[in-house]
Amino acid sequence: MSAQTYSSENPVWKDYEKVILRFIFLYFFIQIFPVDLKFYKQLFSIRWSTFNFGDIFSLANYTPHFLPGTDSFGNWVLALVLAAAGTILWSQFEKNKERDYNKLQYWLTVLLRYRLAIALFAYGFIKFFPLQSPYPSLSNLSTNYGDFNRWKLFSLSLGVVPSYQSFLGGVEIVLGLLLLYRKTASIAAFIVIVFTGNVFISNIAYDGGEVVYSFFLLSLAFFIFLPDLQRFTRLLILQKPTAPNNFRPSFPLGWQKNARYAAKLLFIILFVGIYGFQTRQAYKYDPYQYPNSKGLSKATGIYNVSSFILNKDTIGYSQISPVRWKDVIFEKWNTISIRSNRAVIPDTSNTDHVFSDDARRTYELEGSAGRHYYSYTIDTSHRQLLLKNRNPNYKDELLKLRYDFPNDSTILLSGVDQNSDSVQATLSRVNKKFLLEVVAREGRRKALKL
Repeated sequence: MSAQTYSSENPVWKDYEKVILRFIFLYFFIQIFPVDLKFYKQLFSIRWSTFNFGDIFSLANYTPHFLPGTDSFGNWVLALVLAAAGTILWSQFEKNKERDYNKLQYWLTVLLRYRLAIALFAYGFIKFFPLQSPYPSLSNLSTNYGDFNRWKLFSLSLGVVPSYQSFLGGVEIVLGLLLLYRKTASIAAFIVIVFTGNVFISNIAYDGGEVVYSFFLLSLAFFIFLPDLQRFTRLLILQKPTAPNNFRPSFPLGWQKNARYAAKLLFIILFVGIYGFQTRQAYKYDPYQYPNSKGLSKATGIYNVSSFILNKDTIGYSQISPVRWKDVIFEKWNTISIRSNRAVIPDTSNTDHVFSDDARRTYELEGSAGRHYYSYTIDTSHRQLLLKNRNPNYKDELLKLRYDFPNDSTILLSGVDQNSDSVQATLSRVNKKFLLEVVAREGRRKALKL
């Protein structure tokens, strides 16, 4: 769109300012635009006729990974090196050429606004429909406080107040919408700095896995706000007359303006309309943090292990035995958790992923060292359960157990454990009330009966 013009009140750029803008442009270009094959492999593997919100969420979370392993600031260092090298070449190439750097800054800001808006929509909707931190499972509610790491405690604390989680998501969605409009972008970016700054600090304080990504979003918001920082300082702190930002793109050809509106409309339809609708459907029918496969019929609940036999030796209840089960929990989905004094190496991934495969939905056990979690398949004809440890640190651990229901409150399990030892356990249902549920049902003003 070479015919675009800007208002006559464009500032004159000094040589060093041009160099800085070239460097910033290249750096953010490397950070925003996909440069690795994994992104395109994922993009072209999506069936767009049946895609779900998890596909959009994964694409929206893209950042370049030059180094193997989880995301780290080492990738930023390489991006900075590449941007510096590119700046040197660019500066040599444009030594005797003229470029409208006001236009370059404007379009860079537009790209950053929309990239930041994508991230806010991606996280905003999974909070607005409280999916990111779901209500604690029975196993989580029955785990000792000290057996959780800091990140899991933070997530569980957010999960028990879904209305507050929805409020946080609503804020992110509104900020994302404000970023789409030039007149409100700076105000939105300033609020994002405060809001996402709190997320960044929380990730540091609670050992969250999104430290790098949240700081990346902070850097986007800061650069969007930076051109107006001097104006806000002059107006709000120095209380002096301040001229507004008069940069306005001009679209002299009618199709250019129509193309601009169409692109923005399509963006809103995809990231707000379609993504928002699919997130709502997931919240209603398939919350992504917990498995979707149903568990053993009529078994959901908490069970004390009233008797336990290992290799024909009866082992009495013990707080210190590494082999004697203390209690067993059947979730309403196909997860069984077993508590004993056997050590647990916790899964500390602590990052946000949306998986359609139940086997990869490990939120319920992440950050927890108090129980072993097993997914299971049911062979109803032989009344057998095949258990597989869901913790990636115990991925080869299998148990094969037969189940019987002598009555409504008892389950008998017998078979072989992870060490190929024979095991028999009698499970007695416990009708336990949790304070959170009592408060939610009876209110805080009434006397609590547990």
